Amino acid sequence: MVEICYKSNKKIEDMMNDKKTFKAFRIEEENEKFTSAIKEMSFETLEKEELLIKVHYSSLNYKDALSANGNKGVTRNYPHTPGIDAVGTVISSTSEKIKKNENVIVTSYDLGMNTNGGFAEYVKAPASWAVKLPKNLSMKEAMIFGTAGLTAGMSVLRLTESVKPKDGNIVVSGATGGVGSLSVLILNKLGYKVTAITGKETEKHYFENLGVEVISRKDFEEMQKRPLLKPLFAGGIDTVGGVILENIIKTIKPLGVVTCCGNVASPKLDLTVFPFILRGVTLIGIDSQNYPMNYREQVWNKLADDWKVENLEANSTTISLNELHEKLNLMLAGKLKGRTILKMI
Repeated sequence: MVEICYKSNKKIEDMMNDKKTFKAFRIEEENEKFTSAIKEMSFETLEKEELLIKVHYSSLNYKDALSANGNKGVTRNYPHTPGIDAVGTVISSTSEKIKKNENVIVTSYDLGMNTNGGFAEYVKAPASWAVKLPKNLSMKEAMIFGTAGLTAGMSVLRLTESVKPKDGNIVVSGATGGVGSLSVLILNKLGYKVTAITGKETEKHYFENLGVEVISRKDFEEMQKRPLLKPLFAGGIDTVGGVILENIIKTIKPLGVVTCCGNVASPKLDLTVFPFILRGVTLIGIDSQNYPMNYREQVWNKLADDWKVENLEANSTTISLNELHEKLNLMLAGKLKGRTILKMI
């Protein structure tokens, strides 16, 4: 059913130059089955928030794939528009912080989860969710980073507070995924020696061309089950959890740091306290959804400046709304490489 509200609203009509509807990728539920379609939506269906934003780009994230497939742990109520990332221009604002015509990035918080998200031509959001687009970052570049880049940036920030390039190799798991691949690129730019863990043997040459060592996921998972293993790495960025994270922690050198931000392999850890009390290893959790705004602004400014990686677009694929359903299913199956960007205009 096309969700169009014909209730007139002169202010909205004037503001949108008589545009009454906009396109959105909608997920609907009927008899516990979920379907997706591109729909024409009324502006009246958007949340009553401070900012109305014309979306230029969004990006695909694992939470979006879950939401699009009816995962009630991500999205409770349907119909719904996924998209936890968006960048665009403010069309109207009731906030003193963010003004009309400013370009903003909105990522995480509740966007695309239980609030209609960035897989649409327009979104509404609180001003407290928005970061002004840094001058040295294009809208497309912002979405190549997106929540994945923000999470990678937060991971790198917390890691580099304690571990320096001279201390040794940094191991990154899930290295062909969004967070993992961007973590590898940022660390590489900052002069760290990086070891990538991946299950995709076809990507070995890609990493080798970056000067990155590769360990197969299978080999890393099958390492001995002792409480401590040979110290190999000064630090680690884990994106998958489970046995991979266990073995990363066990192979960290004394006073090393590991960040963790995902649980696609497993949310469970089977560890002793020995890595922590015998080697002084630190485990730092990264919660990009609700991370404080001062950290967000710091990371976005770094991503736009001294952390901005070369050939950023080479790590991404740009798609249209018509391709979204297929790409989300590929993401859920773990068959997407790098970042997938949704172009709205």
